[in-house]
Amino acid sequence: MKYKVLIDPQAKQDLKEIFIYVSINDNYSSAEKLLNAIEKTCYKLEKFPERGHIPMELRQTGIKKYLEIHYKPYRIIYEIENDLVYIHAVLDGRRNIQELLNERFLR
Repeated sequence: MKYKVLIDPQAKQDLKEIFIYVSINDNYSSAEKLLNAIEKTCYKLEKFPERGHIPMELRQTGIKKYLEIHYKPYRIIYEIENDLVYIHAVLDGRRNIQELLNERFLR
């Protein structure tokens, strides 16, 4: 079975911010390569969406509907609903993930 991957507006904003940060602090070419690699990782979920695991920070709260995969140091947080995979967040694992997840998923 093939799933359809949808990147929601908040995750698109995450990608845009990562791209801007890397292009300013490194260079445009590196930012472009990174963005392509992260997107490619997201779209691999079309075939194997169950390969992710529940983020530790969410498991502690009892929320188990979200999964994550990594493109180090980035954490891609998503949800599977029927044959759709919704990418909800692409977060830098070096940041305070608990705080970011609280803002987005525990409202």
